[in-house]
Amino acid sequence: MGDWGWEYHPDSRHVIGETPNLAFIAQVEERADELVRAAAALHLDGSSYQGQSPGMREEILPCGMFQYLTIVRHRRLYIVQVTPWPV
Repeated sequence: MGDWGWEYHPDSRHVIGETPNLAFIAQVEERADELVRAAAALHLDGSSYQGQSPGMREEILPCGMFQYLTIVRHRRLYIVQVTPWPV
């Protein structure tokens, strides 16, 4: 996977807020790990990538959704919004 990774942008407090559903947050982070592995396999040398990054995407999970942005040249997946479904 090299130095690919993911992070909350601008930070976890801003993105997650006061979400009490820690199981959902764990699902988000597990899925982010999977997406990072896929991006690393697809873009073997991300730092020299010259194409367009994939843009904003979203993932739907059983308990909610999250939006993320993959920046290939940064070798980063930035989670920008997390939305749990109402209980």
